[in-house]
Amino acid sequence: MNSQPTHQLFTKEKIEASTRRIALQILESNTEEKELFIVGIADNGLLFAKRIVKILASLSSPKITLISLQLNKKNPLDKITTSEKLEVCKNRVVIVIDDVLNTGSTLIYAVNHFLQVPLKQLQTAVLVNRNHKRYPIKADFKGLSLSTSNKEHIQVVLEGKDEGVYLS
Repeated sequence: MNSQPTHQLFTKEKIEASTRRIALQILESNTEEKELFIVGIADNGLLFAKRIVKILASLSSPKITLISLQLNKKNPLDKITTSEKLEVCKNRVVIVIDDVLNTGSTLIYAVNHFLQVPLKQLQTAVLVNRNHKRYPIKADFKGLSLSTSNKEHIQVVLEGKDEGVYLS
């Protein structure tokens, strides 16, 4: 946690409830699919994606493949790497997941990476949507939408005793 005064927006329990709701929405939107590719943007997006995958695996019959995506969030034009080759996603449903949608930069570059192969459908999910987008991208599935000032910071903690979503 940082040293600035913070306000907890989500507790661990609210994160769990939102994660379950997002997982159910993903299933409802993809009822005909036999396989889903869940892409977690490292680091927190991947942790959030793993939680969604765990819930999906307990609820569903589609095969779930988790893919880790690494990109430089300060310079997203740098090389993007994934734990699987893009070709495995060809003509499949891909859901790109991150913890916070702020300006849209990280999410749009991650989505763009997957557009190098033809996809059946591409969806996005975030735990927190801040409504500060500079890029034309939206979250198909979101846990919390809020409008904040540009000076405020959202911190998502997905591990440890301080688990929660904080505004500072």
